Amino acid sequence: MDVDLSFLTLIRQASLVVQIVIGLLLLASVSSWAVIIEKSRMLKQSIDAANAFESRFWSGGDLATMYRELAHSKESVAGMAGIFEAGFREFSRIKKQAGSTAERILDGARRSMRVSQLREVDRLENNLAFLATVGSTSPYIGLFGTVWGIMSAFQSLGNVQSATLALVAPPIAEALIATAMGLFAAIPAVIFFNRFADKVSRLEVRFDTFTEEFSAILQRHATISGEAPQ
Repeated sequence: MDVDLSFLTLIRQASLVVQIVIGLLLLASVSSWAVIIEKSRMLKQSIDAANAFESRFWSGGDLATMYRELAHSKESVAGMAGIFEAGFREFSRIKKQAGSTAERILDGARRSMRVSQLREVDRLENNLAFLATVGSTSPYIGLFGTVWGIMSAFQSLGNVQSATLALVAPPIAEALIATAMGLFAAIPAVIFFNRFADKVSRLEVRFDTFTEEFSAILQRHATISGEAPQ
């Protein structure tokens, strides 16, 4: 007797619980791939923007002019450029206040850059927790579907006097599909979560380094009245 073991046929013949599990895992897989594609684009843009800004920053141009261009830009300023803009704006604001000490000016600029950096890192880390959740829970959800499917299969086979391979194979195969779907959803999520987390960590280190370097530049000018960093 021929037995149809095609993927779609096995899913149609699976129990309701197994079908729900497969549907949830399919939804998790599609959602994780949407996050992966969007996060890949975002991180690439952030890395390219950081490279371009660092090249311009250390080219020896006028930092005041750079700040004015960023402040009047129609596009939103983020990443390393946003950290620079926040620090320079606070530096200029506090320095204009009467009685401002060099320590107060520098502390204000550093706090402003720190807040901007935390916001940027939070933006970059957005949805990484979702990938981690999909990667860690999908195999167990798939295993639950497999156990449930095998239990249902053996319960139905208990009423049969003679269980042949043709009777056993379809229910076991449809139950194992749940495990396969769990791995299908989990593996890409884990791989890209680790990859994205590493890129975000590297960007965060670059932000920290830039903040310290820019703070050193601001410190040299904090006590010079009326002079902006060059």
